[in-house]
Amino acid sequence: MRSRLATRSARLALTAVAAAALAATAAGTAPAADGRSKAPVEQLCGTNDLTFKLTEKTQAGGYLLVTAKARPGITCYLEGTIPSASFGSSPDSEVTPAEQAVTETVKLSGATAAYAGINPKTTNDDYGTEYERLFLSVAGDEAQAISLKLPSATLVDKPVASNWHADPADAVPFTS
Repeated sequence: MRSRLATRSARLALTAVAAAALAATAAGTAPAADGRSKAPVEQLCGTNDLTFKLTEKTQAGGYLLVTAKARPGITCYLEGTIPSASFGSSPDSEVTPAEQAVTETVKLSGATAAYAGINPKTTNDDYGTEYERLFLSVAGDEAQAISLKLPSATLVDKPVASNWHADPADAVPFTS
């Protein structure tokens, strides 16, 4: 009978320890009263996890520098591929890769940013279509694309984009 009681006690103790561990894990990831997670979330970045800023640059014949930062309380990883971007609904306005390989993944959190460069016009002529907006998303998350107003009306013809980089100097979209 004692062995039976000892076994039951051992099972109760094990159950109590497991319940405490589950409660501690749940408390670490449970949403706060405002619905945000108390613990940092580490995942691949989705478009809605980020804020974006566009600036015009004059280097390499002129390009748009896209700066992406994680929203407060989010830690995510942005893969070193090109952003999914277009200037309009025409297939001719979709950006294509300026780089031949995938680059390193960038961990975004707090003030850390990732940068991609978009050259809207790679042709050496006066032809193209003028646009005032850029449609942008993280590659693979096109359903969540956002619309950004361009700093100025921009002539677009065969646009290319660099991959996401941790250093803005690496995001210059050079074309051959």
